[in-house]
Formats: sequence, structure tokens, C-alpha cells
Amino acid sequence: MGANLTKDEKLIENGVGNTQICYTKNLTRSGGLWRAENPLATSLPLFVLQLSLIILIIRIMMLILKPLRQPRIVAEILAGVLLGGSGLASTQFIHSHVFPVKSLMTLETVANLSMVYYMFLVGLETDFTLILRAGKKAYSVVLAGFVVAMPVGYGLFYKLQPKASNHGGAIFWAVALACTNFPDLARILANVKLLRSEFGRTALTSALISDLCCWVFMVVAMALLHQGKYFALGSTIAFIIFCVFALRPALKWIIRHTAKEDNYNDFHVCFVLTGVIVCGFIADACGAHSIAGAFMLGVIMPKGDLTDTIMEKVEDFVSGILMPLFFLIVGLRVKIGHITYGTNWANAFFVIVLTFIPKILSTYCVSFLYGMPALDGLSLGLLMNTKGLLSLIILCTGRDLKALDNQTFSILVLAFWLMTLVVGPILSFTYKRSRRTRQYKRRTIQSTKPDTDFRILVCIHSMRNVSGMINLLQNSNPTQLSPINVFAVHLVELTGRSSAMLIVHDTYSSTNKGRSRSNSDGIASAFESLESHSNNVSVQPLTVVSAYDSMHEDICSLAEDKRVTLIIIPFHKQLSMDGGLEDSNPPLRGVNQNVFANAPCSVAIFVDRGLNASMRRESNHAGHGQRFAMLFIGGPDDREALAYAWRMSGHSSVSLTVVRFVSDEQNAAQLNPRENKEEECNNIEKQLDDEYLEKFRQDAKCNPSVTYIEKLTNNGEETLKTISTMEHHEYDLYIVGRGEGIESPLTSGLTEWSDCPELGALGDSLVSASFTSNVSVLIVQQHGEGSSGGGEELGQVGVEEEHTGRLKEQFGHMTWQPPPRDNADKEPFVPRAAQYNEDEY
Repeated sequence: MGANLTKDEKLIENGVGNTQICYTKNLTRSGGLWRAENPLATSLPLFVLQLSLIILIIRIMMLILKPLRQPRIVAEILAGVLLGGSGLASTQFIHSHVFPVKSLMTLETVANLSMVYYMFLVGLETDFTLILRAGKKAYSVVLAGFVVAMPVGYGLFYKLQPKASNHGGAIFWAVALACTNFPDLARILANVKLLRSEFGRTALTSALISDLCCWVFMVVAMALLHQGKYFALGSTIAFIIFCVFALRPALKWIIRHTAKEDNYNDFHVCFVLTGVIVCGFIADACGAHSIAGAFMLGVIMPKGDLTDTIMEKVEDFVSGILMPLFFLIVGLRVKIGHITYGTNWANAFFVIVLTFIPKILSTYCVSFLYGMPALDGLSLGLLMNTKGLLSLIILCTGRDLKALDNQTFSILVLAFWLMTLVVGPILSFTYKRSRRTRQYKRRTIQSTKPDTDFRILVCIHSMRNVSGMINLLQNSNPTQLSPINVFAVHLVELTGRSSAMLIVHDTYSSTNKGRSRSNSDGIASAFESLESHSNNVSVQPLTVVSAYDSMHEDICSLAEDKRVTLIIIPFHKQLSMDGGLEDSNPPLRGVNQNVFANAPCSVAIFVDRGLNASMRRESNHAGHGQRFAMLFIGGPDDREALAYAWRMSGHSSVSLTVVRFVSDEQNAAQLNPRENKEEECNNIEKQLDDEYLEKFRQDAKCNPSVTYIEKLTNNGEETLKTISTMEHHEYDLYIVGRGEGIESPLTSGLTEWSDCPELGALGDSLVSASFTSNVSVLIVQQHGEGSSGGGEELGQVGVEEEHTGRLKEQFGHMTWQPPPRDNADKEPFVPRAAQYNEDEY
């Protein structure tokens, strides 16, 4: 009987002829504290505690490092080290109660599972066509990096351990030192606003190629270190061939015959996720790492709606819940005290410094040969030094195979963390945009000459914004004398590898017209269709990938580079099924507020309540087309809104009604006077309002589609009541000024219950009022003192005089006239954004 016992079991004779078998029991649940039991003695509560601790510390580190704009990988590695063997886990209490030896098997199992699914997601986003189309410069950077970095890594391993007899550790050092992490490099470039620079795009493409090459090297290294290395290498190659030529066609057939009209459900998702585990098992049995099988399944998966559905359901769970356990395992394996084992700190520091040099030196030499500026060449080399999850996986694989010990593992993790840590601050300091010393040229609709092109930057977050924006542009009256140049910018939050891939695709968009890039390409297709169906409209689709807290910087930078007159941004709330507005993405509100505060030109925020639907409705009937109403209170923002409405009135399908609200006390809206100089500014504002409205009225006499009326009100409540009685059901769009800095009696009391103050008093009231539930609203802010972007910083002395002088200089001589109509016989364009397929783009 004793021969059948396991090593954890033991025979005990009790002396009375009975035999007892004792073994180590792995408890999964306890009776709880009420039974005086320690819950940490069981595996599940202990695992939950470990998972909660690492997630909590990662979040804390991310908050601390957020002002430094560090990529997430820096916080994750630091959190793992702080909680691991060189931090809290080195204390006796934490080691015994939170990280006992018996719990490490569970941690490593789940951590390996997280790597398997993460690599599957990486495979889903891998596009070999981009790698094949990469230019010579990107290939040269990658080749030089491998040629220089790998021998240096191999030699540094023996510099640290001269008596080492295991060549496997040197191989893993060489491969890890040569790799560049693609997602974290994209995050750094986005933080320092260099994603769209030439060397930034080169760095992204090179990192993508380097990623793939390092996976191949790692699989080959594992096979060569296997006991039956030739069998392992041959079986791994056979498995890859089987996946490409047999499994991929089979997956296509299964997906095509089990899904109806691309309607994928949980069965398809579970089927694929189960296949990930199976492929990982097969790859592991072949002698390669299980992540190789998961990666191959992701690569051969047919791209389309199914892969998008899997990414949506799995990515956040894997990255946010499972992957922190991998960094915990890395932290537990890092032993800072073992770095100087058999050597000294000077030698260890020398090795760490030398790990920085190969990539920078090799990349700089290549950039010099291609004629890049010296600063860009050094920056590109610094970016190619970015390390991340790929490097850590290579090191952990070497540690699992016992090719690396605590010393060689810990010193390279520390070096990689320092490499990634310094990249962002150095680039940010080097490429920091200096403030302009010259006065910025004002770009407003009111100051635009009638014989120049009208340049508009349109921001799009999703396909739901497309239809309304396109109709707004179509109604902006493009003519031969004043054509419209549209820069359609798709704003994407930088969350990881999937969003970073959009930049690489955008780099080769000119040669990739037939490839659908999901939401981003659908948006581009819709605006390109606008260009093809409209006269005097040119469209340039762009993609901006950035974090929400710095997205406004990209928008304002693009507006400045493209010299646009107007930025149009969508409201952060979207039209719901019941006709109301739902807050689909709250961070977008902060983006809009930052654009208002920093834009180098005029800004309009568009609250779309079905402008496209109203145009479809009106185009099917012989009538007045679309009816717009411009509500004028007074001030520079209202004059800018009137200038835009004035331009729209030239369109053949637009009927415009301008309503000026006046009070009993004054004949126009004015500021609430507090002192003499401010009262003087108020009088200038009133005079400018009167002059501009008079010019508009003179022009409106020749346009039968324009109506001008005045309404007498005394406060905000009366103003809203007047608007509600203006046959609101016939209007499709209200155009109002934001009224920044204006305290008019006509809007008094409207700000007390304001829901979105950034819309202004009247704009917020129109958006939230029930009587305007079917009317779209456009809120306009004129570039000037109300917006800081591009303007001069004024001191406290002489502010009033400067303000008065600018008003006289900029507005006193305006003679803007709308461009003549030249599209009277053109049918209104109705966008078909939701109908585009892959062949149309």
C-alpha cells in the first residue's frame, strides 16, 4: 500500500492495527471568522487578497506617475516590485500570511493564463500587410538594432557572470535587449504629442516589426534550449504551418456557416476562447511556450466583426484583472539585494548603463544615413529603447527555464524599467513647444474674407456624430468663391495596442484604400463620400489617438497647423432612443471644455438631435428646406454665431430667421456695468452689435429666405418663453453664441440651474428645455479674450485699454459679406454613413 502513496502522503501506524494516511490538504473555503478560522489559510480568499492588493497598488502608482505622463507599464512594474520580494513581501509577516509558498503555484498558473490570452489579443491586432509595406528606413532601424543590441546583450551577460556555463541566459539577454515594446512606445509618443511626426511614425512601424521578430527569436530560443531541440523546433514549425494552411480556412468556413448576417453571439466568443487554450496546450506540447499557440490563433483569425466583439468582451478583463498578476509574479522574482551577488554595485551599474547604448547608437547611425536631423535621430534611438510587456515575458520565460537566476533576472528588469521611465520626460523636455512671442493672427468667421476658403476642423468620436456633422457642413454654403476645406478628425482614446495600431494604418492609408479599419475607416468613407457628392468641398480624413486629458492639445495643434477658422466639436451627450440626451462618454465633456479654453480659432459645439433626419424629411417634400434660427443676445460670441448663420443663409435649401432680443432698459444686450472703464467697453460692444446687425439687415433685403425680427424681453425666463412660442416645431437648428463673459439681463436667472455651464446661459437652457427636444443646437464661441489659445498673456495693468483697443481694431471695420450662391440647383446630399462596406472605401 505504501508504494501507491504520493509524496504529500504519509503512513502512520496507531499501534492498534489501524493505518492512517496523512496528506497536505489544499483548502478552498473556510467557515469564516465566526468559527474562529483564519480565512487566509484557504486558497480562494488568499488569492482574492493578492489580486486586490496588486490592482490597488498599480492604480495608486498610476495616479502618482500620471503628472509625469508615464506609460502604464512603468506603474505596473513598480507596483510589482514594491509588493514583491524586494518590497512588502520581504517582510516576515507579509511573506508568511499574504504570499506563502503554497500560494505561488496558483498565482503563477493564473499569471500564465493571463499571458496566453493577452498574446491572443496581440495576435488579433497583428497585421502582416503593414509589416510588408514598411519602408526601408523602418527595416534598417530594426536590422541595426538587432545586429548591435544582440551581441552586446550576449556579452553583458558574461560581463556580469564571467563563469556562467549556461549559454541560454545569454541568449535570452540578447533577445530581450533587442526588442522594443510597441504599445508603450505609442503611449509615450501620444503623451509628448509626437505621434504624427515623421520619426514618431518611423518608431511605431519599427517597433511593430521588432515585436514580431522578437516573438520568433523567443520561440526559437525555447526550442533550442529544449532537450529534444530538433524535434521541438520541427514540431513548432509544423504547428505554425498547420495553423496557416489548415486551421485558418477551417475557421473561415465555421464562422461563415454558423453566423447569420455577421450576428455573433456568446457561443462564437466561447468557442474562440476555448480554442486559445487548446492552441496553447498544443504549442506547449511541441516544446514552445503556450503563448506561441495563442498568438498564432490570434494571427490567423479572420478579421472582422467577430474579432471586434472578442476584443470588446475580453480586452478590459485581461488587461485590468488578469495581467496585474503577471506583474506581481515579476515583482516576487525581482531580488534587488541579489544584483551584487558575486560582484559589486559599480560593475552592476556599469552593466545597466551599457544596456542603454546599443539601441540609441545603432538607430542614430541609421537616421544619419537617411538624412534625419541629429535631434530626431537621438530621439528615435531613445524611443527604440522602450521596453515593456514583451521584454518581461522573454525574461520570465528564461527564468522558468532556469536559464536566468535571481541576479541576471533582477538587473535586467531594473534596467528595462529605467529605460522606459526616462524616455517620456526627456522627449517632453526636448520637444516642448515654446510659447509664441509674436501676436497670433486672429482666425474668426467674422474676419474671414468672402473670397477665401473656409477651413473647418470637424471632430468625430463615433459614427453617431457623422450624419449630423456632414449635413451641417453641407449647409455651410460651399461656393466657387469660398470653398470649404474640411479636416475630419476621428478622435480615439489611446488605451492600448488596438488604438495604437490606428496610427500605423493611418501612415499607409494612401496605399490601403480597400482595407476596412472598422469605425475609423467608416468615418473616413462617409466624409470622402461628402467630397465626391458635393461641389467646392475638399475633405482630408485624419486620426488622432490620445488620452482624453490631453486630447485637446492634439485638436488645437492640428487647428493651428491647418490654419482653420472654425473647430466643430460634438456634444458629449448623444440622442437616445426615447428622444432624450444620454451621457454616453463623460470624459468627452472635459475634452470640449479644454478645447473652448485653448483653441487658436473660433469653436462651435454641435448638439445633434437628428439634423440628418430633418433633412431627409424635408428633401422628400417641396418646401422651404431646412429652417434655422439664430438667437442674438449680444457680444462677440453672438456676432460670430451670426456670421456663421449669415454664411449658411446663402445655401439654397436654408431658410434663416434671426431673432434679436432687446430689453426695456436698453435697445440691445449689454454687460452689467460695474465701473467706468468697463461701462465704456459695454458701449463699444453695443455699438459693434448695432453696426454688424445693420450690415446684416441690409444684405438680408436681397435674400427672401432670410427673416429678421426683434423680441422684447426683460429676463431669462421671458426669453425662454418667447422662444417656446416661436413655432419651434418648424425649426431644425438653433444657432446661438456662447456668451462667455457676458452678463445680460436677457439671460438673467438661466445660470442658476445650469447643467452644462460650458454651453453658456442660453445654450444650456436650449439643450435642457423640453420644448426644443427635436431641435439641434449650435453654440459658437469667437476666438479672442475668451479663449487663451495662441493669444498673448496680458498683465493686470492696462487690461481694459487693451481690450477696448482690440475691439475697435478687430471689429470696427468689418464688412464681411456671405459668398454668393452657386449651388441653387444642386440636390441636397444625404449621407449614407451606416451603409458603407469594405469595397466602397
